[in-house]
Amino acid sequence: MLTHYRFDTLGGADHGWLKAKHHFSFASYHDPQKMSFGELLVINDDIIAPHTGFDTHPHRDMEIITYVRRGAISHTDNKGNEGRTTAGNVQVMSAGTGISHSEFNHEDEDTNIYQIWIMPRSKGIVPRWDTAEFPATPAHDALALLVSGDDNAPLSINQDARIYAGRMQAGTALTHHMSG
Repeated sequence: MLTHYRFDTLGGADHGWLKAKHHFSFASYHDPQKMSFGELLVINDDIIAPHTGFDTHPHRDMEIITYVRRGAISHTDNKGNEGRTTAGNVQVMSAGTGISHSEFNHEDEDTNIYQIWIMPRSKGIVPRWDTAEFPATPAHDALALLVSGDDNAPLSINQDARIYAGRMQAGTALTHHMSG
């Protein structure tokens, strides 16, 4: 069952350089009613101040998807991957056997991201990182497939999951049929 929580009631943290809202328990925010949704562990809505970011830190066996809502995020990791992902675009990192990375806002304005963590289908895979640019969201209140675990999307993850993006007009109803 899905429960709607108003944005201003979500847990979060204000670290000065990072203002975060947590849809599930994360870091020092703990709510036993908001632990996860199946394999979906994290949906964080982060605002990262200009010229700041996350120093190098490790991850293991996690699918991490970052959707940039405003600004840009720059990624560097110990596997030689680096890139800059701009607003409306997505990066994915399959942490697998282990990867250390940093994410920084090198811009002169705030960067706003959604960061999503999903447990992987298989543990111990080779770590990887990728990013993709997307055309403007389809017209007529439609959804665009961004990420999936079945190779039907521009970016893939190691899990049976799909992530869509859309922009709806106020008062619009949208029906999305899910298989399975």
